[in-house]
Amino acid sequence: MGKIRTPQPLVGLFSLMPTENPESFLSLMNKYKVTDNKGRYHHWNEFQWRVDKDDDQQLAWLATKIARKAVSRQLARLQAKDQSCFSYCIPNSLLAQLHQIDTMAGGGYKLSNSNFLVSSEAEKNQYLVKSLIMEEAITSSQLEGASTTRKVAKKILENSLKPKNKSQQMIVNNFLLMKEVLARQSEDLSVEMILELHQIATLNAIKNQATPGKFRQNDDIFVGDQFNESYYQPPVSESLKERVENLCAFANQCHHSEDSDNFIHPIIKAIILHFMIGYIHPFGDGNGRTARALFYWSMLRSGYWLFEYVSISKLIQEKRTAYDKAFLYTETDDFDLTYFIYNQVEVVVKAIAALKAHIEHKKQELSNFVEWIDKSPMAKKLKRGHLEILKEAVKEPGRKFTAQQVSNSLGVSRNTARSYLKSLVEQDLLILAATKKNRTASYLAPADLREKLQV
Repeated sequence: MGKIRTPQPLVGLFSLMPTENPESFLSLMNKYKVTDNKGRYHHWNEFQWRVDKDDDQQLAWLATKIARKAVSRQLARLQAKDQSCFSYCIPNSLLAQLHQIDTMAGGGYKLSNSNFLVSSEAEKNQYLVKSLIMEEAITSSQLEGASTTRKVAKKILENSLKPKNKSQQMIVNNFLLMKEVLARQSEDLSVEMILELHQIATLNAIKNQATPGKFRQNDDIFVGDQFNESYYQPPVSESLKERVENLCAFANQCHHSEDSDNFIHPIIKAIILHFMIGYIHPFGDGNGRTARALFYWSMLRSGYWLFEYVSISKLIQEKRTAYDKAFLYTETDDFDLTYFIYNQVEVVVKAIAALKAHIEHKKQELSNFVEWIDKSPMAKKLKRGHLEILKEAVKEPGRKFTAQQVSNSLGVSRNTARSYLKSLVEQDLLILAATKKNRTASYLAPADLREKLQV
């Protein structure tokens, strides 16, 4: 990412306004609006190259800034620097995307059981839980530098294995963090809750001298992009408690009642919480993990239940430069949050689309397997749990299953998982492989499983 060109302060821009021919500036105001004619909300870094060659760049930018200020909303509780506060606006192009998300994932959105070829809520969850809590735990950790491969990470989470290094610990912590967010979605946000979430995220997986569950005590901190090039100085440590308390008050305030004159769209509110933890940077390490956890907390609290199953970290990771740039755009242009909001709304739209594609893939995969196995004389003896295990076993001969792993994958108790596995052993479809050194029973997929099912 190249150097961000910082726009001139608004006060300085006003000094450039022509006094002899004011009509010329009025024509610029009619031409340069909140967004361009394609609905794009450009920062000066990009805007200056899109000004018509006969127009003055600085005056065109001033016209744009005036248009934005006219519709912007100040967030008085969320202080920036030099007595400034953060603000944002909602151009039509952003409003259209928010409507799209509401349609796709709002409180009224339903995924019927028929969509999943299953007959119960517990069975339906097996298609979804693995796509969020595990996916989000893995990619959120990788975003923060964890080097464990996805295959190893899934094995650790599916089998509840003890992590062997800091990278693996980070993934396990993020998995526990997401479960904690789900459990506490109805609680008000507090400083204590944020500290507890941070402790879960960073326990035995923290860099430098930072302490899990504790605010940083000094200002010796570097905030850089993925290349450690661009950076800024976060607020001083003495202000952290007050800033986080104000953030909690903002999070808990009702901004969506029908008679409210301070409505904030719930998705925008969740994105603001995400940004503010990154900006305040209250911890020596683990700010990103905590910020994304608060995003999920806010979305779930606002009734967007589908976000129990949506992973945003993978998409942030794929476009990390754009994510870093959105932070810098906000920090270099009068603390205008609109840049970061646009960035994260785009991420959310793509994340929901990815979830739906995953669900369709799972539906088709199971449908094809059920259609194939229905031809087997054993089909009538098999329950849906059996089918899920066999589907994976057929794909990967030699794969090892345990009651814990099946319990985690299917969202059932260990006893139920164990009964599924034992039943498949009794039908000669899995092989029991317990050893004296390991008391945990293992069940192996035989190499000739496909042939056995076709008998």
